[in-house]
Amino acid sequence: MRSIRVRIFATALVLAVVGVGAWQLLPEETADTDPILVGTTDVVTSLDPAGAYDAGSWAVFSNVYQTLMTYQPGSTTPVPDAAEECSFDGDDAMVYVCELQDGLKFPSGREMTAKDVKFSFERVLKINADVGPASLFSTLKSVKADGMKVTFRLNSPDATFPFKVATGAGAIVDSEAYPADELRGGGKVDGTGPYRLASFKESKEAVLRPNRDYRGAVEEKPTPVTVRYFHDSEALDKAWQARKVDVASRQLPPDTLAGLSATDPEYRVSESSGSSTNNLVLNVKSGSPLADVSVRRAMAWLVDREKIAATVMQDSVEPLYSLIPAGFTGHNTAFFDAFPDRDPDKARTLLREAGIRTPVVIDLGFPRTGAREQEAYELKNQLEEGGLFLVKLEGREWGDFQKDYAKGKFDAYTVGWIADYPDPDNFSAVLIGTGNGMKNGFSDKRVDDLILQSQAFGDRVRAVRTFEEIQRLTADEVPMIPLWQRKEYTVTSKDVGGGQYLSDGTGVYRLWRLGWL
Repeated sequence: MRSIRVRIFATALVLAVVGVGAWQLLPEETADTDPILVGTTDVVTSLDPAGAYDAGSWAVFSNVYQTLMTYQPGSTTPVPDAAEECSFDGDDAMVYVCELQDGLKFPSGREMTAKDVKFSFERVLKINADVGPASLFSTLKSVKADGMKVTFRLNSPDATFPFKVATGAGAIVDSEAYPADELRGGGKVDGTGPYRLASFKESKEAVLRPNRDYRGAVEEKPTPVTVRYFHDSEALDKAWQARKVDVASRQLPPDTLAGLSATDPEYRVSESSGSSTNNLVLNVKSGSPLADVSVRRAMAWLVDREKIAATVMQDSVEPLYSLIPAGFTGHNTAFFDAFPDRDPDKARTLLREAGIRTPVVIDLGFPRTGAREQEAYELKNQLEEGGLFLVKLEGREWGDFQKDYAKGKFDAYTVGWIADYPDPDNFSAVLIGTGNGMKNGFSDKRVDDLILQSQAFGDRVRAVRTFEEIQRLTADEVPMIPLWQRKEYTVTSKDVGGGQYLSDGTGVYRLWRLGWL
């Protein structure tokens, strides 16, 4: 959700205008088609929807599982996929009802029923994995299955629930193939998505073949795809430059992104506006030196996000001054308003008046990849300037990093976020609400009440002032410090079309839109 999940919606901006029409061509037959090779630095932490809340895992989920609802490219309104139709029963957004399609078949040949949907949602909540998506369903009270009808009852009005149903957390699994109270291990998937997972080698590749039994919102005939996973951006770049992959997505190095040219005839570049953000999350649990809000505010006075954007990220990102990124309803500049300029003197005064002894010693965790490691060193230099902090860097491989921050092993840690669904709620409830996915121990009744208030508005524009207040409180309490947001870039060879549809801010990763030209 994390590098963890985040993506602007409505429209994807396309850098390479020439040939865009041709991108939409897809082969009529796919049985004997060579697979398209997609390279990424994403990491798949689990093939079980109850056990993962990260971009790499959910990218696979988008293709091998179905959800009741999904998104078409360029739209932020959920449409039926596994469902025939879904809607709220009544005007209070407390009961959500879906009618399943007939004839959806799991790999075993068994047809999906409402009981499989009920089972899938309930096991996410029951397992409640440390790095799982259970926090997305905080408003879900109960699920009832009756034939092909599923009824969700909520414990508070939640107009965003249809968005959450359309995420990887809502992936429907075969109730006869997955245990109810623990994660399923191994490399097998039993879903009803547009692809079947032919094979999976952890940290190496996922081989996807078209699912000829698929029925749902996807109308294209998918081309076989093999996703290859690279340890870091530099390894992905090397493979791309050698044309060992046909598509490079998430994430080429900043210097490569800075050098992309829309006029180069050898490749095609697409760009979708940036709902991918990066934050410095602060552990506020008792025992952490950052449990004191004065220490957190002092850190906010010391961070120079413009320098990080310009030097470490080579201007491939934009500095971010709010919880909700630019382009989403309710975005403001709360952190700029509270901390307009980097000011070590104000940080020093804060710590002195709070009686905090300096240097404050903290552990700073980060995922060990090229740019993220450079960013951690830059943050260390910024925080240690003037002797106010002493920062011990703790780099981890992604899987270990995710587990360690969930267990509270770091005082601070940098985490990327790709939106699970195109609504500002995904940057509030999941990031700073009580029991949030960042696992930093932050809880504030004022924030929780505002989140519930924002979820009650069916017209999301009416929630603007509520989101603005949530962001103001975030800048005041500083459970995290926003650093930057960036655009999603996809680069394809000149022979591959559909790259502009791969990721557009809705949380859906559309491998089926790729095709040979």
